[in-house]
Amino acid sequence: MQLAVQNKKVLVRVDFNVPLNENFEITDDTRMRAALPTLQHILNEGGALIIMSHLGRPQKKKKDDGTINVEKFTLRHVVTHLSSLLNRPVKFCPQTVGEQATQMTSDLQSGEVLVLENTRFQKEESKGDEGFARQLADLADVYVNDAFGTAHRAHASTTTVAQFFSKEEKSFGFLMQKEIENANRVLHNPQRPLTAIIGGAKVSDKILLLERLIDFVDNLIVGGGMAYTFVKANGGDIGDSICELDKLDLANKLEDKAKAKGVKLVLPSDNIIADDFSNDAQRKEVPSDQIPDNWQGLDIGTKSREEFAEIIRTSKTLLWNGPMGVFEMPNFAHGTKYIAQVVADTTQKGAFSLIGGGDSVAAINQMGLADDVSYVSTGGGAMLEFLEGKELPGIKAMES
Repeated sequence: MQLAVQNKKVLVRVDFNVPLNENFEITDDTRMRAALPTLQHILNEGGALIIMSHLGRPQKKKKDDGTINVEKFTLRHVVTHLSSLLNRPVKFCPQTVGEQATQMTSDLQSGEVLVLENTRFQKEESKGDEGFARQLADLADVYVNDAFGTAHRAHASTTTVAQFFSKEEKSFGFLMQKEIENANRVLHNPQRPLTAIIGGAKVSDKILLLERLIDFVDNLIVGGGMAYTFVKANGGDIGDSICELDKLDLANKLEDKAKAKGVKLVLPSDNIIADDFSNDAQRKEVPSDQIPDNWQGLDIGTKSREEFAEIIRTSKTLLWNGPMGVFEMPNFAHGTKYIAQVVADTTQKGAFSLIGGGDSVAAINQMGLADDVSYVSTGGGAMLEFLEGKELPGIKAMES
């Protein structure tokens, strides 16, 4: 981050969209800790820190009378914890922009920290409104975007605001730089073999990702609910398993494309199936294409785990996005956890691994393996779109 910040007011967009319990206590501060290197650097260099973020979707979760639920979505909830992380007092402004925000930022001294109220309390935020972005820009001398998790949104505080700062007055934060560098390492400079492990419920959610991956990976492992669409497309019996019937032709085309490109596309050979979508349902293990009526596949089976593991262990670069089964149910989380452990073990033996968002990150964190993989992305949707080859507005705005 090559930006002169001494004695300057620094407007930093972070992603403090953290989960809160019913008492508004933070239950996972991963995103806050991820922003610390940038925040500490600015403070150490003598900048005054003005922090902005969103929290939840207050415009979509309004009260019955149409007003915003301030108590549920206020960023005041993060102030005490941020103060302990930064080891200094943190002020809070109940406005995002306005007279009080202008006054409080104007009074801010070098080394001091101010958190502005939730950017999404303003309906102009999601519209990328120039007037609102201008008001934000007027609060500071320089702008830093460290919110990779929202880089795919063309919002006022992530994208539009950047146009009011010259190239010398704006910069990515350290987290954004790391996210981009690690994704590019997989996309543009991977050691081979390169293996992508893609899970999740639906093919339709990851069509672009699958098509893109087939262009440059050596192995593509498909698990989770989306695998049953491929199995059905190949004529298998999948019982009541999740399946997108309108995507059967697409599944066949993806397999044909992989074959033509010399990419090994691997599906589960067996599954753990259940007679109900419930953690306590009856379970048994069967071949993936022999699931009886009224039963559904909810996890990869023992044989699949070993077959996937064998490919992972011989890889030099690993990309993992999406669970291998219904990870939120303990009885159907074993496949995901097994793959998480194998990815971590392979990383420790010299492979590079990027965990690209969602339940894959939850699995790695739950098992305490975050330090045993190369990089855990903080941005699920943003990382997905970046890997799909899309131009992210939050990144493009900083480069122009």
